[in-house]
Amino acid sequence: MSPLARYQVQIKASAEKEMDALPGPVFARVAKAALSLETNPRRHGSRKLRGIPAYRVRVGDYRVLYTINDPARVVEIVAVVHRREAYR
Repeated sequence: MSPLARYQVQIKASAEKEMDALPGPVFARVAKAALSLETNPRRHGSRKLRGIPAYRVRVGDYRVLYTINDPARVVEIVAVVHRREAYR
């Protein structure tokens, strides 16, 4: 992927609230993972979810759930949740 082929990362307000509730070190790791989606939204370790048009990235015990709009080059983070609540 060329350096110019970047995606814009948008965070839904609800996902932002979930991130704000995370402990400091976890917040930093989740934020780093979210920003890395800018250059490669289908990076190694990301998974397409079944039944819905979304992906997830694992960050320790947390999951970053997001959608990708390729024509608009936008990645929207829809949720940041603990793994026990991620797939309900």
